[in-house]
Amino acid sequence: MKAVTYHPESDHFAVTNIAKPVLETPFDVIVEVHAVGLNPVDAKINYWFGITEAGNRDMVGGLDVSGVIVAKGSQVSDWNIGDRVLYHGNMRRRQGGFASFSVHDSRTLTKHPAISDIEAAASPCAGWTAYRALNDKLHLAGKKSIVIYGASGGVGSYALQLSRYFQLDTIIAVCSEHNFDYATSLGATHCLDYRDQQLLTKVNTIVENHGIECALDCIGGPAQALTSSMLSFDGQLVELVSTIDSTQHQNTFDRGLTLHQLSLGAGHVNGEMGMKSITQAGIEMNTLLEQNIIASPQTTTVTLSDIPEILNQIRQGHSRGKYVAKL
Repeated sequence: MKAVTYHPESDHFAVTNIAKPVLETPFDVIVEVHAVGLNPVDAKINYWFGITEAGNRDMVGGLDVSGVIVAKGSQVSDWNIGDRVLYHGNMRRRQGGFASFSVHDSRTLTKHPAISDIEAAASPCAGWTAYRALNDKLHLAGKKSIVIYGASGGVGSYALQLSRYFQLDTIIAVCSEHNFDYATSLGATHCLDYRDQQLLTKVNTIVENHGIECALDCIGGPAQALTSSMLSFDGQLVELVSTIDSTQHQNTFDRGLTLHQLSLGAGHVNGEMGMKSITQAGIEMNTLLEQNIIASPQTTTVTLSDIPEILNQIRQGHSRGKYVAKL
């Protein structure tokens, strides 16, 4: 079958012919891929676990898969051949969705929402992460204010909509000025340019120097400490990109700050509780998508053959919007 494989020795992606995947554990299913989302994490496969180990030269990325089950293992009882499913894959496994068929652990499948393959495949990595951040970590329902750093990106675009859904009074989007209209359309009540040297001062003005209750950092690096500096007493930050270093945050102890680390895919390797964290987020987001409460970002539909070039563009920061490959 055709697949986009990653070659660590030359650090490049290529369309190649490889064998169709087989069931590797009794809990596995084989899925005929109908659509697969392209994400920054797919482009950065060179940082994934075990990539350069012997035997991984046919590593296939593609974590966000919409498709149909065509085979299942002996311990799969909740799913049947022919079921339409949506899932966020495990980057530690070899056979992802950049191929005609993929193999996946049935315990982190979700029932496909009643939306198109393209819209569905655009949602797991970014949408489910946003849901876990705002619901599971920040418990946003009942809160009044949030700042989202990197608000016009994939996770940020879902986080803005969820913040509106949770009825927050103050939703501050930090992004590029040319994305202000987009962020406002998704729910932002205020928009600030990330390059603004008076960013902290302007946030304090918006909240009348009371501080922000919750913050989501989708960028990492210096943005992590800057975002936490906007927080009120007992404020909470969710960090998605960098590893949290509490010593880099101002008066963490005296201000009673709570710093959350979040990796959606970590649920795959943390037992039943971890797997449930992925599926529960997926189920909730699928429902919101079906009800048109949340919408996936506008996407560009591409083919399998386009994937290598687009992954290179994403890695170099030259891509715009969301790409989904239709197989």
